[in-house]
Amino acid sequence: MELVMSLVIGIVIMCAVYLILSKNLLRMIIGTGLLSHGAHLLLITMGGLPKGEEAPPILGEHSPKGYIDPLPQALILTAIVISFGVTAFFLVLAYRVYQELGTDDMERMKENE
Repeated sequence: MELVMSLVIGIVIMCAVYLILSKNLLRMIIGTGLLSHGAHLLLITMGGLPKGEEAPPILGEHSPKGYIDPLPQALILTAIVISFGVTAFFLVLAYRVYQELGTDDMERMKENE
């Protein structure tokens, strides 16, 4: 399962880099969102994927054998909220630039300076 997730992560990050390198501002924003999702998937995969039947991650007298650490999942949840805020900020910034300059093409923005 880790191999499949590694391939998916590679494809997502590859698409994100392609979109970030484009000239369109909206594509750049979508690329940064994809890049953050690729990083989230990478961290979740490295935190451990469940194998077979899993019990809740509770330690005690009858702790399960397939214990998975919940800390990476909590960190990913925090990272998702932060990336949502950054994406919202980028969208507002792009909208404001479009209002001022009338374009979202990076080459035309350079001409308007």
